[in-house]
Amino acid sequence: MRTISSKLISKTVAELSVKANIELRGDVLSLLNEAKRLEKTRLPAAALLAIVKNANVALKEKLAICQDTGMPVVFVEMGNNVHVKENITDIINKAVKRGYSSNYLRASIQKDPVFRNEKPAYSPAIVHIDIVKGNKLKITVLPKGFGSENKSKVKMLNPTATLEEIENFIVESVKAAGAGACPPYFIGVGIGGTQDFAGLLAKKALLIPFTKLNKNKKLALMQKRLIKKINALDIGPFGLGGKNTALGLNIKTYPTHIAGMPVAVNISCHALRSASVTI
Repeated sequence: MRTISSKLISKTVAELSVKANIELRGDVLSLLNEAKRLEKTRLPAAALLAIVKNANVALKEKLAICQDTGMPVVFVEMGNNVHVKENITDIINKAVKRGYSSNYLRASIQKDPVFRNEKPAYSPAIVHIDIVKGNKLKITVLPKGFGSENKSKVKMLNPTATLEEIENFIVESVKAAGAGACPPYFIGVGIGGTQDFAGLLAKKALLIPFTKLNKNKKLALMQKRLIKKINALDIGPFGLGGKNTALGLNIKTYPTHIAGMPVAVNISCHALRSASVTI
């Protein structure tokens, strides 16, 4: 059994909270640069240029990529041979608060979601913990802005739903988002499980590098079809049209009940931010 100190976990989470907010992932920046290079229409091209420039300035000046520094969502993959003496969720929440506050990132958390009588806070985060084999601890911080989170959709389709019906729901979800969530988009799709688990799958799909092919060949083809259909919507960067409404789409699946077909769509704006470290 390997003991990982609370101090190391805390330091890691605080650093990831900052890194995720100021530095775009390599796959995301690569796809934005590629879209900028290929876009020939003036206004969409100018929008993509501004997006890439903003990301470069944020990294250079150590500033937040977006003023909405999101709801911190933290994914933990904890090896079954890892021991942490303190409550890991408590460690994470304190570390997120310290990372955000000490680096002047925006406090966006309403602790009372109904009456909202308190001023916005830095925590708590949303923490998901999976137990995996091994003696390591992988931590990923995903600051999820709510301009895009508000466009999330879940639909309980009939188990007899065709592939076309599934794809139509996904495309219609993006169409409904329109320009309201700062396109070009990165899209996570979850299929299977239960209503709530499909939503989690969709968010986890955003963590998969968008430059990586799906190992399931049928799903890889489905992703390719969906990107083509979504880009045909002609929403484009900031709603200015063009061929880049979505730059990436990943699908994660899980077994489900014979009587159901849960499908969830989680949309991210162009500033898809996440950072990971394995201890």
